[in-house]
Amino acid sequence: MRTFLRIAVSTAVILTSTVALRSPIAQAAAANPVIAWDVNAQQAIWDVAQQQPNEQARSFAMVHGAVYDAVNAIAGTPYRPYLGAPAADGTESTDAAVATAAYEMLVSLFPAQLARLQAQYDAALAAIPDGSAKQRGVSVGAQTAAAMIAARRNDGAFGSQTWRVGTQPGQWRPTPPTFASAGAWTGHVKPFLLPSASMFRTSGPPALTSSAYARDYNEVKRLGAVDSSARTADQTTAAIWWHDRRLTEWEIKRQVAVSQGLNALQAARMFAMVDMTEADALIACYSEKEYWNFWRPVTAVQLGDTDGNRATVGDPDWMPLLVTPPFPEYTSGHTCFTSASMATLAFFYRKDNISFSAYSPAANATRHFTSFSKALAEVVEARIWGGVHFRSADNQGVRIGLSVFAYMAAGDYFKPL
Repeated sequence: MRTFLRIAVSTAVILTSTVALRSPIAQAAAANPVIAWDVNAQQAIWDVAQQQPNEQARSFAMVHGAVYDAVNAIAGTPYRPYLGAPAADGTESTDAAVATAAYEMLVSLFPAQLARLQAQYDAALAAIPDGSAKQRGVSVGAQTAAAMIAARRNDGAFGSQTWRVGTQPGQWRPTPPTFASAGAWTGHVKPFLLPSASMFRTSGPPALTSSAYARDYNEVKRLGAVDSSARTADQTTAAIWWHDRRLTEWEIKRQVAVSQGLNALQAARMFAMVDMTEADALIACYSEKEYWNFWRPVTAVQLGDTDGNRATVGDPDWMPLLVTPPFPEYTSGHTCFTSASMATLAFFYRKDNISFSAYSPAANATRHFTSFSKALAEVVEARIWGGVHFRSADNQGVRIGLSVFAYMAAGDYFKPL
């Protein structure tokens, strides 16, 4: 599987033929408004609103889509716009446009945060010399934000859908300790790039009576248990690190943008490209979750004696290392998301072997990687180590994320004009 992941991310390359005050990212944010407003977006989306990953993906994609269209327009539209390019002659303030596009998007998403966002916006504008360039930059940013707000109105987010609760072997039901159910609307959201959320439908999880299912079952039972003696300390840390709802991918994108010296246009294009591909991968993943409605490992192991498979032995007291998310298991949202992210980053930078790291408060640890493919390979294992996914769901999640990436890369999105 590691070889497959390395080849998959390498293919992406071929297709192209909150932060400490004195940190490099903070210093870069002072000079690059796209990075600065990504930090502000994280504060609004996660630090304050505490949105969950399926919600976060949509919010970041909306913000950076509007920012990209604004910066691209001022740069003379060297790349295909996402929604459109307001009239601009290149003399407009890019800083004002980015601040306005991001601010307007965040206020539309989080009106209760208006006062805090207004203070950030006022501070950003105060740092820009007054004049027509500033005002025309504000106008460009306002136009792209308005276009994004209109495009995403009634897009299906936060709908009334609910997950099906089953009682038969293999069917999903709420899991301990929270017994929650959430996010069923996600697979019904209008994608940003894909024509359909279900276009990459898989063949589904292994049959309960198959040897493949037994292998998946026994692997996660052994490695993913809360009291597993087979899992190493580093694997435990990795499982928690990747499970952090404050997604480490945000820091990774900012860090790589800084290490690779991106300017405002390059950063705007990269963030929009990655965030929209990630969002669509999650939408496609949740469509899979609804379609297959497969049970989580905690349910499967506790009810293992009911699955009709002689090679599985149930344990009614088994619990996973991590708290199981409140939705069906197949496919893995995290591997859908991370494969889309890492493949798109490799595509954008035209290479896989870029080093990066990120800190997780949940794990109280920083993990380091020397390539995008190595990070992707680890998340596949980490969801098993955490006891929340079977390997088949992780592997098929990777395939969905890479399929969404390939659709974006082969299409007209973000291409030079």
